[in-house]
Amino acid sequence: MGVTIFRGLHPQLRREAAQLYWEAFGGKLGRVLGPEVRALEFFEQVIRIDLCFTAVNEAGALVGIAGYKTPAGSFAGGSWSDLHAVYGRWGGRWRGGLLWALSREIDNDRFLIDGICVARQHRSKGIGSLLLSALYEEAAERGYRSIRLDVIKDNWRARALYERQGFLATRTAKLGLLRYLFGFAASTTMVRPVEARE
Repeated sequence: MGVTIFRGLHPQLRREAAQLYWEAFGGKLGRVLGPEVRALEFFEQVIRIDLCFTAVNEAGALVGIAGYKTPAGSFAGGSWSDLHAVYGRWGGRWRGGLLWALSREIDNDRFLIDGICVARQHRSKGIGSLLLSALYEEAAERGYRSIRLDVIKDNWRARALYERQGFLATRTAKLGLLRYLFGFAASTTMVRPVEARE
């Protein structure tokens, strides 16, 4: 079955995108952004349809998505007001504090990937590589010379894909006590050079 990569996300696919993102990252975000029904409501509300690439099969179903960050925002970041709208004032406040602690680092020198996910039944079919290629092109068009992502240290399958694509691990950061909330102990930063277009 053929897959086509599109820049951006069709608005009608927002719900599918939220579900796909949660399928991929719910394991590490579940204790903070759960229950699932609230998390899906949050992601459906906050995902930026202009800051991603999508993989769609011949039937029109969303089978993969790759988000990225820019100085203007990130694919699945949201704001304090978004958190308050979904989780209430107190629920939004503590969740926002924890999410900020997890992703407070800013990198102005490298193009930042904000999550790559492929539907479970469509993995190992080259879709992740296609999405990465689109991200390399985007980084080059924006004038970046390298692209960066962070992967859970124990996610060997994803890390193997990134290494085949030329990414190198640059550092590993431990979460400390936050590991009990996010369900993983450390994440590894990986970087790959891209040919910038002047």
